[in-house]
Amino acid sequence: MKKSDVDAFYAVPANLDRQKYIVLNYYLETLIEPREAAAHLCQEMSTAQWSRVGVNEDYRPEFGAKVVALEVLDDQAPPSSPYLVSTMGSRAARVFRVSATIWYPYHNFGTKIPNLLTAVCGEGVFHAPNICAIRLLDIDFPESFLADFQGPQFGVEGLREMLGVRDRPLLFGVIKPNVGLPPEPFAQLGFEAWLGGLDVAKDDEQLGDVAWSSVEERSRRLGALRKRAEELTGEKRVYLCNITDEVDRLIELHDIAVKNGANAVMVNGMAAGFSAVRMLRKHARVPIVSHFDFMAPFIQLPWFGVKDQVFTKIQRMAGFDVLIYPGFDHRLKSSREDVLANARACLQPMGSLKAMLPVPAGSQWAGSLQPLYETLGTVDFGIVPGRAVFGHPQGPRGGAASLRQGWEAVRKGVSLEEHARAHEELRLAIEMQNG
Repeated sequence: MKKSDVDAFYAVPANLDRQKYIVLNYYLETLIEPREAAAHLCQEMSTAQWSRVGVNEDYRPEFGAKVVALEVLDDQAPPSSPYLVSTMGSRAARVFRVSATIWYPYHNFGTKIPNLLTAVCGEGVFHAPNICAIRLLDIDFPESFLADFQGPQFGVEGLREMLGVRDRPLLFGVIKPNVGLPPEPFAQLGFEAWLGGLDVAKDDEQLGDVAWSSVEERSRRLGALRKRAEELTGEKRVYLCNITDEVDRLIELHDIAVKNGANAVMVNGMAAGFSAVRMLRKHARVPIVSHFDFMAPFIQLPWFGVKDQVFTKIQRMAGFDVLIYPGFDHRLKSSREDVLANARACLQPMGSLKAMLPVPAGSQWAGSLQPLYETLGTVDFGIVPGRAVFGHPQGPRGGAASLRQGWEAVRKGVSLEEHARAHEELRLAIEMQNG
């Protein structure tokens, strides 16, 4: 690119109207001079060819993405000059690692999630010339953009109002066995967990509307037992029904589940599509919960893909009330920083959108409550164990009770072991965990 063409994709923030731009933070590795590489990235992701042949015009000032900050983190020069880096058919003697902040004029695509993702995660970004690695680290939206989104219908406060729970984390549980169990025994497991103190009994993300366990029958059985559990305990309960399916069935399945007594629905957001969820949000009468399926291929490489907090913000915009996402667990490969960043993206102010409840997942039990509480610094979160509730030696009633007792220990400032001396369910949970 000529120097004048490179310069056309750079700007000073003070000279731009912030309300017209979304802000993108990228990490990239490039084989060419970083300033040119970042400009070429902006060209590929926005205007591409910016004028017609033989016409004196330039669409870059209004429609071009603009680099507003560029930092070279380091350049990896190989120790011996004969060694060359090769990627995507190009060869170079060094690779530059770069942090770039780009402002993108969103009137290029409007307030539409598919078009947003096409621009910031599309062909122009991940196939830009001479960029051998790139990752979208964060995205920030102006209030003018967010104003077009409904966001969560219930959010954290609405969920707490539903359950009548104000001063502790919310306790979710994945009914196990998750696949293969007919609706009648499946529903009985949820019922027992509700009696033990579980707030939310949920379908597994793999359990949809299938011949051997239809949403119709499953929601009818669990809906009835949820109401019975509320009568027996004097506390509100939630049955979270998984309605993930083809897009044209989401509203139908929502209506079936809600009619039968399900008072929340789950959609695997990445698999069904965020735009599908935005459509469902306009119709939904109950909270919508997201599960993180299909997200790992995008988020787990530190040098390529998309940081998960980007998807968290988009899911909040789309209308999810609860976000289940990878938490502290070696299997889920999330760091403390990732867990905290996603919780912040759920809870911190974001235009006029309500807060979304963060539920970090991963092999949890009663002992998971304290580290999460200390990390997040708030009670506005949930946990979502499976085996710790439904594989407890005393069954799901004992497993759910152990979660309540685990929080009692946190609240009283005593160790789990000390609290377990007077609570058999918690003692067995500790033995189960240590076994």
